[in-house]
Amino acid sequence: MKKKNARALRIERRSRRHQPQAALSLTSLMDIFTILVFFLLVNSENPAKLPPTDTLQLPTSLAEKTPKQNLVVMVTKADILVQDMKVTSVAEALTTDTPMIPALAAELQYRAAKTAPVLNAEGIPEREVTILADKDISYKALRKVMATLSANDYSKISFGVIKGGAKK
Repeated sequence: MKKKNARALRIERRSRRHQPQAALSLTSLMDIFTILVFFLLVNSENPAKLPPTDTLQLPTSLAEKTPKQNLVVMVTKADILVQDMKVTSVAEALTTDTPMIPALAAELQYRAAKTAPVLNAEGIPEREVTILADKDISYKALRKVMATLSANDYSKISFGVIKGGAKK
């Protein structure tokens, strides 16, 4: 290994000292972050999003709580949907003699297999679900949907309503 003389060492030190530093362009970064924020705001899900009113008319209520983001079962006048996917028709569900709806139970079991349930104090699994039912749906159909939900560990049932009416 060749030893460097004092002049070569001094030149090497000076060249390291005067090398240009990498500059960071804050304007470009701010543009990127602004676009990212707008993208996330536009594409974020709104848990209070109501279904289209042509297929479903929710009852009005004096409820104060806002809805949580969980599984949504819609019962329209014609169909039963899970997360906007048709599972069966209401007429078909009412024609079965069983207290549960087999097609809905199969869909619920499929969705339950994807996530672990929350266990209550007794160790019983509980899952949350929101039912959006048309205000003119029959009680018999609604009872079958609720029985199917309860039998498949969806025991925390909430009903979606439209906030309205006057307090007394």
